[in-house]
Amino acid sequence: MRFSGLRVLTEGLTGNKGWRPHWRDPAPKSDYDIIIIGGGGHGLSTAFYLAKEHGLTNIAVLEKGYIGGGNVGRNTTIVRANYNLPGNSEFYSHSLKLWEGLEQEVNYNAMMSQRGVLNLCHSDGQRDAFARRANSMINQGDDAVLLDREGVRKLVPYLDFDNIRFPIYGGLLHPRGGTARHDAVAWGYARGADSRGVDIIQNCEVTGIDVENGRVTGVQTSRGAIRARKVGIVVAGRSSQVAAMAGMRLPIESHILQAFVTEGLKPVIDHVVTFGMGHFYISQSDKGGLVFGGDLDFYASYAQRGNLPMAEHVMEAAMTLMPMIGKARVLRSWGGIMDMSPDGSPVIDRTHIDGLYLNCGWCYGGFKAVPGSGNCFAHLIAQDRPHPAAARYRLDRFRTGIGLMDEEGTGAQHNLH
Repeated sequence: MRFSGLRVLTEGLTGNKGWRPHWRDPAPKSDYDIIIIGGGGHGLSTAFYLAKEHGLTNIAVLEKGYIGGGNVGRNTTIVRANYNLPGNSEFYSHSLKLWEGLEQEVNYNAMMSQRGVLNLCHSDGQRDAFARRANSMINQGDDAVLLDREGVRKLVPYLDFDNIRFPIYGGLLHPRGGTARHDAVAWGYARGADSRGVDIIQNCEVTGIDVENGRVTGVQTSRGAIRARKVGIVVAGRSSQVAAMAGMRLPIESHILQAFVTEGLKPVIDHVVTFGMGHFYISQSDKGGLVFGGDLDFYASYAQRGNLPMAEHVMEAAMTLMPMIGKARVLRSWGGIMDMSPDGSPVIDRTHIDGLYLNCGWCYGGFKAVPGSGNCFAHLIAQDRPHPAAARYRLDRFRTGIGLMDEEGTGAQHNLH
C-alpha cells in the first residue's frame, strides 16, 4: 500500500475505512538466516537495509513488546550531524544524508523538519570550541554557521541574553538539523521491512542465545526456540542484559533520560535550541507542545521513568534560558533507557562469537543515528566487514585504549556522556 495525497483525501472523505495494517503479524518460523534482537528504530532500520540493499529477506525482528514502545518512542526527536571527532563526524554526516531521503525511501511521512539546531555558547572558551567544531563540520561536508550575540538575538529574540550567570555570547547554527516524528520513523521502517518479506514479531522476548563451538546457532524466546545463522543484538539500554545471555560482559551502563512536553501553544520556537551550560534542549512539535529535556539521571537504572529532582533540574534550566515559558503547563514526561559507553561513542562490531553482532552504546545519540546505524549494521552483518562510516566503532577500543572517541572530553565516566 502506497501513500499519496489523493489516497489521504479519499480516505478522509470516506471515513478512513480503506486503510489496512501496515505490517503483518506473523508467527515465528523455526529457522531464519538472520535474527535481529530488538524492534526499535535501529533494529527495524537494520532489517530494512538488509532487505533493500543486500537482498536478504529471510529475517526476523524480535521485539519483546510492541513496535514503538521502547527508546525509539521515548526521546526528544532531535536530528543533527554537528559532531567534531573523526569517526563520529563522518558517521552522523552519513546518517543525516539518509534522514534527508528517508520519507521517499520508505514512502511514509516521518515529519522530518530541518528547522535548524542552534547550540548556544556562554563563555569565550565555549565559543572557541564551537568555532573548531564548525570547521570540522564544514570539512566533513556538513553545514555550520557561527553566530555572534546579535546574530543569535535576531534568530531567537525570546531568550534571556543578560542572565548574570550565563550570558549568551553567540551560537553555532546547524541549518540542516531539526526534528522528526519518532514513532512515525519506527512505523515507516517496520512497514518498509515487512513489505520486503521481513518478519516483524512482536511480544517475543529473547530469553537465551544459543552458542555451539564458538558459533551462534539461534535464540530461545518466550515463543519457543528459533534457529539462525547470524544474530544481531541491538537493544539499546538492555544491551548488557542480552549480551550476558551469550556470556559477554559489556562496558555499558544503563541510565534514564527524561523528556517532557507541555500543552499545545501557538508557534513560538522555530528551531531546536540547546543551552550548553545547563544541558537543556527544546523544540516545538507540530501539535504545538514544547518538547524538552536535559541531563540523564546520574544513577544506573532500567526503569522507563525518572526522578523528581532531575525533573526540577530540567525546569530550572528552562527558566534560566527562556523565562517566557514559565506559565506553560507540562502535560507529561517519559523516560528512555540510555546505554552509556565509557567514551560516549557507540559500538557497531562483530563479537568474539562467530555470527553474533553487536550494536550499542549510543548514549544521547540514539535517535539521530537511526538510519545510519541500521545502514552500517546491515552492511556489517551482510558482508562481515564494517561500513566505512562506522569503521571506528570497534568494541575492543575499550580493552586496548586505541581509538577511543571522547566527544565530550569527560573521560571514562559513563554518566557524564
